Amino acid sequence: MHNLPFDKPGRFLRGNIHMHTDASDGEVSLDQAITAYRMNNYDFVAVTDHFLREYGYPITDTRCHRSEDFTTLIGAELHAPSLENGEPWHLLALGLPLDFPRPNPEDDGPELARKAWEAGAFIGIAHPAWYGMTTEDIERVRHAHAIEVFNHGCAADSDRGESWHIADLVLAGGRRLSTFGADDAHFREAYPDTHGTWTMVKTEENEPDALLEALKQGHFYSSQGPLFHDIALNSDRSELVVRCSPVNAIKVIGPGARFESAHGAAMTGYRFPLHQFQEDYCRVTIVDDAGRRAWSNPIWLD
Repeated sequence: MHNLPFDKPGRFLRGNIHMHTDASDGEVSLDQAITAYRMNNYDFVAVTDHFLREYGYPITDTRCHRSEDFTTLIGAELHAPSLENGEPWHLLALGLPLDFPRPNPEDDGPELARKAWEAGAFIGIAHPAWYGMTTEDIERVRHAHAIEVFNHGCAADSDRGESWHIADLVLAGGRRLSTFGADDAHFREAYPDTHGTWTMVKTEENEPDALLEALKQGHFYSSQGPLFHDIALNSDRSELVVRCSPVNAIKVIGPGARFESAHGAAMTGYRFPLHQFQEDYCRVTIVDDAGRRAWSNPIWLD
C-alpha cells in the first residue's frame, strides 16, 4: 500500500529537523536559532544538539518557544562507536524524552538507535555520504525510520551533501525507509548553512505529537524551494500523476538505471507510465529554473 501524503487530511508544514546551537557545536544561542527560523516562515524546528560527553549530553529543551503558530520537537544527534571506517555514528532522534539516558560504554550506534526508538523517537540516519557510511552500516541499524538524503550544511562545507546514491542502494535491496532533507544548521559565519533544505510534513495540527507521527509514517517530502501539490497513482496503478509549482524538470527514479523524465519551461505537472517500476519502488524529483530541487519519499508499488 502506498504511503503518499497528498490525500491525507491536514496541510503541509515547513520545518527544519536537523540543527545545532551553542549547547554543542553551533555558533548561536537557542533563542537566536529559533528566531532565525521563525522569521523565515518555518512552522516548526527540531534542535538536535550533539549528545556527547564533551557538551554534557545536552537534550535541548525548546518547549518555551512553542506557540499557537510555531512548535518544536525535542531531539538530539546521537553518537557511538563506530562505522566500518571507524567514524562514530551520527543518528538523529526526534521526540526524545528530556531524561533520555546517557549511552553506556558498550553501546554502539544500532543499540543507541534501538533505545531511542523504544523511547518513542523518530530515527533518522544522518548524512551518510558526508562520513563514508556504507550500505552494510545502514543495514546494521534496524531501528530507523529514514535516511537523510540531502544535508545543506554538508553540501556547503565539503560538497558531500547528497546521499541519494546510498539510499537508492538500500531501497533497491528492499529496505523500506523514508528519506528527508535538512539544513544541519550550525549558523556558520564562514559559509551559509541555514534555510537551504527543509521538510514539508502533512498533518492536521502543528503540534509535536502529530508532527512526530507524520514523520514516522513518511507523510512528508523535502525541498529546496519547489512545491509538490500532488503525487497520485491512477486507479490501476499503471500511471503516476505529478502536480507541482512551475519547474523545468520532473523525474521519476527507481532501482538501477530505471527512470522516466519530462523537461520543459514552467511545467506544473506530468503523467508518467509506471510499468518499469512495478513490484518495486519509485521516487519523484522536481527541479526549478534555479536548479533547486524537491524530493518525494519512496513510493512502493508492490
